[in-house]
Amino acid sequence: MLYKLLGYTIYFWSGDAGEPVHVHVCQGRPTENATKIWVGERVILEHNKSKIPDADLLKILRFVSQNKKRIIEQWNKHFGI
Repeated sequence: MLYKLLGYTIYFWSGDAGEPVHVHVCQGRPTENATKIWVGERVILEHNKSKIPDADLLKILRFVSQNKKRIIEQWNKHFGI
């Protein structure tokens, strides 16, 4: 788990090594198919399989955007890059 925000967990899925930097977001237990957000020069919603309501999703996207440098650093550390 990287962060908790608005009752959601923001995390990396360890099986995603080799993919571009991204986070998953869900409520409850983390799953591989949770909402996915790409984190690069731009923050881009890949999909919202967790069906996070738009108002919460917007806040989460803003948070990820504001913290993308730190998230990328954490990704590199987590995956040994």
